[in-house]
Amino acid sequence: MSRFLARIAGFLSNRTQVGVDKAGNRYFARKEEVDGIMKEKRWVVFKGEEDPTTVPVEWICWLNGQRKKAPTPEEIMELEARRERVRQNVALLKKEEEERIAKGGSTGKRVSSGRKLSGPDLKSFIRQFPVPSEG
Repeated sequence: MSRFLARIAGFLSNRTQVGVDKAGNRYFARKEEVDGIMKEKRWVVFKGEEDPTTVPVEWICWLNGQRKKAPTPEEIMELEARRERVRQNVALLKKEEEERIAKGGSTGKRVSSGRKLSGPDLKSFIRQFPVPSEG
């Protein structure tokens, strides 16, 4: 039993808080020896209810070992600003599409020189090859 308590005490004392996300979730890491090899264990302590959907992509990548270093607060702010710009651009494009449909009833297909753009024209492709003459 004392060995079990020592292991729990070691678990709690060796952990290092690596960061906190916007939702208040805290991220930890610790090094431990497994079969003679030092490995880093990473985990998250949720703020409030355990909801994995509150974990940002950057932290998921760190937890899974896809990235070596934890995301910095500056990086997280930059990525959040980029996501917001994408949201704004999507909203703008949707608005423009709705206006275009309302004006001309177009479904978004572009027209060039009176013809609809579509797949390759098979007839013009076949005309490139000489027809073998019979006889």
